[in-house]
Amino acid sequence: MEEWNYQTAEDLDQTLAERLRRFPREPDIFVYGARLAGALTIRLLLKAWHRFTIRGQEHLPRQGSFIMVANHSSHLDALCMLSALPMGKLHHAFPAAAADYFFVSLPRLALASIIVNALPFHRQTNLRQSVSLCQNLLANDSPGNILILFPEGTRSTNGQMNPFKPGIGKLVAGTSLPVLPCYLDGAGKAWPKGTWCPRPCRVTLTIGQPRQFQSYGQSREDHDAIAAELYQAVQELAEQKPAE
Repeated sequence: MEEWNYQTAEDLDQTLAERLRRFPREPDIFVYGARLAGALTIRLLLKAWHRFTIRGQEHLPRQGSFIMVANHSSHLDALCMLSALPMGKLHHAFPAAAADYFFVSLPRLALASIIVNALPFHRQTNLRQSVSLCQNLLANDSPGNILILFPEGTRSTNGQMNPFKPGIGKLVAGTSLPVLPCYLDGAGKAWPKGTWCPRPCRVTLTIGQPRQFQSYGQSREDHDAIAAELYQAVQELAEQKPAE
């Protein structure tokens, strides 16, 4: 019989704020329970308040790691993307969130870490470290991790998509990772930047077919080309959006 060796969690001696900022996070049954309860509540509210609809859900891979990229105009965006995933995958789904916004005050930190399971992404400093963190997350393919990215880098305020930053190209160039372009219609109108309360507007998420970028190298030109291709793919989904 093998000797059983009990090991305590590495974050046991840390404060609550330190544990929430930590990434990757230690498994926590109470956090998992709160996340599932929050996800169920969010899905019900999205359906009731925003008549939330998902198109192309059949394009989601059933196994392995993958990336979802989308336009960004609202705090609803990450919640909608997570709501397209099976509940059983939520603990392995990580929306990238601005570290300088969501990982500062304790209320935002709790929302980002517990409910959204966000990955802290440094937009201005330590960008290379943030990309490396994403790469390590996706390299651990056994549980099938899902990374949710908004390559514009910040929320649009006028409803128009900004160009995608080349970081997404650096992340996927030369890999077989499936990348799913997604388009969120109505989220910016429902909860625009600068407002506190969502409005009862229809929101639709369209998920496109996965793409892969094995043939690309790690030059800046390749990174820009991948970013431009994904930008165009999301634009094409926007043109297919259903009429009100």
